Amino acid sequence: MQLWTGLGNPGPQYALHRHNIGFMAVDAIADLYDFSPAKKQFQGWLQEGRIGGGKILLLKPATFMNESGRSIGEAVRFFKLAPEDVTVFYDELDLAPFKVRVKRGGGAAGHNGIRSAIQHLGDPFRRIRLGIGHPGHKDRVTGHVLGNFAKAEMDPLADLLGAVAAEAHWLAAGDDTRFVNDVALRLQG
Repeated sequence: MQLWTGLGNPGPQYALHRHNIGFMAVDAIADLYDFSPAKKQFQGWLQEGRIGGGKILLLKPATFMNESGRSIGEAVRFFKLAPEDVTVFYDELDLAPFKVRVKRGGGAAGHNGIRSAIQHLGDPFRRIRLGIGHPGHKDRVTGHVLGNFAKAEMDPLADLLGAVAAEAHWLAAGDDTRFVNDVALRLQG
């Protein structure tokens, strides 16, 4: 069993914020693979399903970004999972818009949701970094991250989320490299 968590802020007013791309990714996966309806659990919304032969739990913490780790930690303890069984989808400022990278372990790089997850799990969990680009100056970061995707970004965003969901079976199988390569191939075409 694996726990895949999307990071974001709960509430409709945040739905299209760049900071919520993690929520968007797990929603796309849940839709494509016909996961169960979301139920309130572990200070968040939990859905269950299968991808390939494996059971996947999708979690969207309702704790707000800076406290995401509380929700993730509760689910990990309840299901007796190891941090290596956890995958976190989140927005990455230092990655070009609509690019995807995977890494395991490491620091938070200033991301408060990742910092919270590290506090509650340690750092060996898998991270799916979804590029939102940098606004150019650190004074503009908060407005960029907490701003909605622009109208012109909606099609590339939909393409990215569709590619992430379509290739999620590689994540379920543990083939991070194939996942990144196949997402990139889908986005080229």
